Amino acid sequence: MCERFFINTELRILSRNINNYFINYGNRKKIDKMTGSGGWIISYIAENHGRDVFQRDLEHEFDITRSTASKNVDLLVENGFIERVGVDYDARLKKLVLTEKAKEVIKILRTDRASLETQMLRGFSDEEKIQLRGFLKRLSSNLETEEEF
Repeated sequence: MCERFFINTELRILSRNINNYFINYGNRKKIDKMTGSGGWIISYIAENHGRDVFQRDLEHEFDITRSTASKNVDLLVENGFIERVGVDYDARLKKLVLTEKAKEVIKILRTDRASLETQMLRGFSDEEKIQLRGFLKRLSSNLETEEEF
């Protein structure tokens, strides 16, 4: 007989372990005043260089509320990692631009993310990695449906 299995518990544990990995093994300690979510946001902006990134893009990409995105952006601005810069085509919009300080930490963030990926996926075949990605996407998709629980 199979032991009762709750995927949400396993995902919560995985999330905690990912955060602990960055805190205990990553280079995050070398980056003054950098939060975990700040690192993801800076990485997202860096990966999308060449196109304007706005706060609403963060809301969509990370599935967070406007308030949460605003708090994260405010903290990154306050700590000198990003700037809000107006755009020519709409006076109301402010794109998010990395500062030189942020550009210096991008290499550290990329190294940590690559190290995490290698560690997490150790022993997985290429086919298993593809399947896992598909399963995770399907889990998210299932929660985005309009169906009542």
